[in-house]
Amino acid sequence: MKKRNIAIAFGIMAMLTAFKSSQIYAGEPVYGEIVSVKDGVLTIEEGTVDYTDGMVLRKSGATLQIQVTDATVLKDTSGTEGDIASGEALQDGTVVAVSFEEKDDTNTQEAQAVTIMAGVSVEEEETEEASEAAPEDSSEEENSSADAAQNGVQPPAKPEGEEGQEPPAMADGEEGQEPPTMPEGQEGQEPPAMPEGQEGQEPPAMPEGQEGQEPPQMPGGQGGAPGQGGAPDQNGAPGQNGQGGPGMGGAPGAGGAGSGVDSYEAVQTYEEDASITGEEITSSGTDENAVLVDNADASVTVTDATVTRTSTDSTGGDASSFYGVGAAMLVTDGTLFVGDTDITTDAAGGAGVFAYGDGTAYVADTTISTTQNTSGGIHAAGGGTLYAWNLDVTTDGGSAAAIRSDRGGGTMVVDGGSYTSNGQGSPAIYCTADITVNDAELEATGAEAICIEGLNTIRLFDCDLTGAMPDQDQNDNTWNVIVYQSMSGDSVEGNGTFEMSGGTLTAKNGGMFYTTNTESTITLKDVAITYADENPFFLQVTGNSNARGWGSAGSNGADCLFTAITQDMEGNVIWDSISQLDFYMTDNSTLTGAIVQDETWAGEGGDGYCSVVVDATSTWIVTGDSTVTSLANAGTITDEDGETVTIMGTDGTVYVEGTSAWTITTGSYTDTADTTGASAISSWENYAVEKPEELA
Repeated sequence: MKKRNIAIAFGIMAMLTAFKSSQIYAGEPVYGEIVSVKDGVLTIEEGTVDYTDGMVLRKSGATLQIQVTDATVLKDTSGTEGDIASGEALQDGTVVAVSFEEKDDTNTQEAQAVTIMAGVSVEEEETEEASEAAPEDSSEEENSSADAAQNGVQPPAKPEGEEGQEPPAMADGEEGQEPPTMPEGQEGQEPPAMPEGQEGQEPPAMPEGQEGQEPPQMPGGQGGAPGQGGAPDQNGAPGQNGQGGPGMGGAPGAGGAGSGVDSYEAVQTYEEDASITGEEITSSGTDENAVLVDNADASVTVTDATVTRTSTDSTGGDASSFYGVGAAMLVTDGTLFVGDTDITTDAAGGAGVFAYGDGTAYVADTTISTTQNTSGGIHAAGGGTLYAWNLDVTTDGGSAAAIRSDRGGGTMVVDGGSYTSNGQGSPAIYCTADITVNDAELEATGAEAICIEGLNTIRLFDCDLTGAMPDQDQNDNTWNVIVYQSMSGDSVEGNGTFEMSGGTLTAKNGGMFYTTNTESTITLKDVAITYADENPFFLQVTGNSNARGWGSAGSNGADCLFTAITQDMEGNVIWDSISQLDFYMTDNSTLTGAIVQDETWAGEGGDGYCSVVVDATSTWIVTGDSTVTSLANAGTITDEDGETVTIMGTDGTVYVEGTSAWTITTGSYTDTADTTGASAISSWENYAVEKPEELA
């Protein structure tokens, strides 16, 4: 077993121990020890939580008075909620995390939720002199995602609040590792400022085409082993400590405080060329890799092998999601070839094959099975590159997408195979990278099919894609494909792209496409779509309630370019005035549904729009009164009985007088269609990679 120093840490977030509250803000938990509870006022001695060695509240000596009312939710770290008024657990000396719904610069305000933090010891905060003398290693707090994404769990209302739900069940022997549940509404917030002196560190270079994806910063000497506790999930990415579809949220991870890593431990570490055939490689150490390639000059080939990774006390969490700690096979520099191999993991953070930084992985004709949380099948982060051919991948844990990426992004190209995610909060693909998939079966049995966060892209060619996201109270709706920005820091903000050409798309519950708090481009061409029985919407382009920390309510709309090419579509299109939707129907496309303006999530409203363009070959079959800001129709618009639909201006002008019961209201109308603004579909040939001779 060899230990490799890499001295890396979370460069875009500060140490949790550096976080102090002089003011109370929405999304920032206030930690403290209860001094008294009297007449609806909770008095706490404020402090910071240090996860470096267990969980320790270091008190600052300052006190806060916080109002609690019948609306304040009382929680414990198992996610159980109760009535604050009957909170017998609120005794003097109890450590709590308090969350607030609105920003308030005063010292006293109403609490949204109070979470009892079990297993936290209390100490007086260190003096400044003592802090300066302390070693640099420290735990840092930040979760991803949304992509927390996404968890195998009921997430907290983070968002994914990325949610205030039950954290995932702990593996045997890990009971002491359960982090506190994130207080409701504490997700998607900006992380604390970077510790002084860490600003100028160079991140690893990004692969070509990935310049928009900022990899984690690498402060020298920062880091330390993964934490013991697991900081509360702060973001909305879909998920548990680093991923998780936003549908299920970002429950606290099964350990791992999100500290950086200054070393890897591995059963077999390679710094030069090697070829391994027919071996059995077994790993059982805590947060250990079975195979590690970490030298730019190393080219390592593993074929006809069996790789097994089992651990009951691995921490998983951000160190696993962002850096590959605990993955069965990890390449951080150099090249790893894997062929005709069986990979099995039963450990938190036990991804199958992980490519990080300057590492490139080629994986072919291999079976991957993972069981626990934060254990993706194939995974890229920090700018890593991974190519795959004909894999059979199954994951069962939370925040364990079969095809998974995380902070810092990377490039993944997948050709053929079957990829199934069975855990809650585990989409088939969780995307904070550039991901292209061809001729594959992709299914999520307990989450949405696709989750894209921020400036990232998924392209699917002739794939069969299925999702089954459950309904959840903390979500404004239920979706099958989401493009969003969680504000977790797991991805650069910008235009998220989803393209699908050919194949099938199935939703077993909820609507089909949802985009919020981001810019997005969605392009479909000749996809056979199967809808859920209720099918509340085909496309929703709106703001959100911010129950999960996705932007600011009333100003977190979406800007979406949607293009249908030879595409049949069913269901309503929903938009609001804080969003912008350009909806193109081209090349014999058909929409059967209404286009509805719904201001539920728009606050005081805005100057958004919905522009609809129907080319001469396409048809809109209207199923209800519809509202758009502009309509350019060179095609056909009727109702389901073939009757002409009335098209009326907002000023009362009748552009088309129809015989249908339905009316389209529009700000402007033309009977010509300019489709030059529509998006185009990519070609698989532009991304296909030939299988290397090492795996031929």
